[in-house]
Amino acid sequence: MIRLFSGPLSLFSRKVEIALAEKGLAFDREMVAFTQERGYEPKHPTVLAINPKAQVPVMIDDGLEVHESTVILEYLEDRYPTPPLYPRCAVERAKCRLLELTADEIMLVPVAGIMYRTEPPHPHPDIQEDRVEAGRRAEAELLRHYSDLNNRLDGRDYLLTEFTVADIAIFMTLLFARRLKWPDFTDYPNLDSWFDRMGARPAVAKVAAEIAKADRQLSPQT
Repeated sequence: MIRLFSGPLSLFSRKVEIALAEKGLAFDREMVAFTQERGYEPKHPTVLAINPKAQVPVMIDDGLEVHESTVILEYLEDRYPTPPLYPRCAVERAKCRLLELTADEIMLVPVAGIMYRTEPPHPHPDIQEDRVEAGRRAEAELLRHYSDLNNRLDGRDYLLTEFTVADIAIFMTLLFARRLKWPDFTDYPNLDSWFDRMGARPAVAKVAAEIAKADRQLSPQT
């Protein structure tokens, strides 16, 4: 059976969990230690042994050790191609990968700018105010992404012609923006409908519910 090392508030691990469930693959999940104060400490020995970056997700499948969510997702597609989570067309497949990269490396930057909202306030008021100001700038940047996504989704059910890894990745990044007390998407109706549609998928709904529960247990309530 596939073994996955995940984290309760690890966006990238949760992407992999959704993909595994969408493909109907059974897996044994082990949650690593996490607190808002210390992060992912102490590091799990298996994660340390497999991933030089000492981060989850880490997956073991039939003796193969894989880390990094994008590498894991592409491996799963090659090893377990049905149902597909990447387009078959080379052009559309490239678009899918670029959208995943946008979620993971571009949109995540402003999302990281508001992550302080689930952490204990900094004891130094000036530093805390700097965090708040950085959060305002991050919000403005996120709004630009919301507008771009809303335009892309005009007349579409999915970001591409079918449900893909791109939808999983963008949804997870937006879910983290939402859990960081960022407003909903009511000013972006196409994006709003798509987000609800994605959240209704059983695999996605399960992960979203688990993240909400982890937030209640691990994050300051304000």
